[in-house]
Amino acid sequence: MLKSLNVRNFTVFPEADLHFAKGLNVIVGENGTGKTHLLKLPYAVMSMSANEGRTRFGRPTKTLLQTRIAEKVVNVFRPEDRIGRLARRQKGRSRCEVKLEFRRPRASIAFNFASQNISEVIIDRSLSRWRDDWPVFLPTRELLTIYPGFVSLYETHHLEFDETWRDTCVLLGAPTLKGPRATDVARLLEPLEEQLGGRVVLERNGRFYLSPTNAGNMEMHLVAEGWRKLAMLARLIATGSLLDKGCLFWDEPESNLNPRLIREVASALLRICSAGVQVVVATHSLFLLRELEILHKSKFKKVEQRYFALWRGDEGVEISQADDVSGVDPLILLDEELLQSDRFMKEYMQ
Repeated sequence: MLKSLNVRNFTVFPEADLHFAKGLNVIVGENGTGKTHLLKLPYAVMSMSANEGRTRFGRPTKTLLQTRIAEKVVNVFRPEDRIGRLARRQKGRSRCEVKLEFRRPRASIAFNFASQNISEVIIDRSLSRWRDDWPVFLPTRELLTIYPGFVSLYETHHLEFDETWRDTCVLLGAPTLKGPRATDVARLLEPLEEQLGGRVVLERNGRFYLSPTNAGNMEMHLVAEGWRKLAMLARLIATGSLLDKGCLFWDEPESNLNPRLIREVASALLRICSAGVQVVVATHSLFLLRELEILHKSKFKKVEQRYFALWRGDEGVEISQADDVSGVDPLILLDEELLQSDRFMKEYMQ
């Protein structure tokens, strides 16, 4: 599990030091404050390590890491031509420093790169073992409808999609889990499948379908987009990608969802946390924020939580963090909602 992330001169952040809970972590901020960047950076490093651990038998070396980290970060962020473009823009040369601490110290790593660097980073602290668990990254868009043939197309053609899309499609296509852990999967799936009205199935033609209990399969393209997001989550649970370990990064899960489905997503996130998965969410939805609070206080009190508020300061984006949403300041998102309520009441009372 991710314990902390410290960056200096990274994109919009002059300096940031985030400390994560084992359970739910919520990053809140306006558009352009770097919420997605704080999801993609740890994901890129964790995903690189998991992939190398699957294909290599030896221990990590600094020589290998300095190219593999740069390659994965570039593929995830898609800067114009080099990793140095991710260093904070300022006069003259700039050097970006990154440090990730994990609950298991052997997985921790630190590296840096300068604005002129192209395809390598400098390793300050090397991890001692590859990861044996895969992180999951869910973008703002659902991926079930683009899944057919996407991975092979991505690997043989130049596509303007960042690599998180490819990675998640690989996980979506994994076989469903069987054996002793199937009971845990069924427990997590039950409320999602009840909401969806059926199971998510991957047919031999490479397409996903929603299979209702008493009807024929429905093509995923014909299912409402909000339900497709829930279906994507259900599929990743069914394959074991979101069970027992690992980390889920989800960028704006509320996107294109109505309030009722946002409630279902909030409940699913906390159930996943209860099953041992660390969750990091980026959002600017007050409704999702409040729903997570309500559920935490009523049903999921044992889930550790951490909130981060991002806002633009004079020198760049700044961060406030606390174990409770009321402890982060300023929460601009909440301020705007309250101002809207005041404006509405003023017009209504006239």
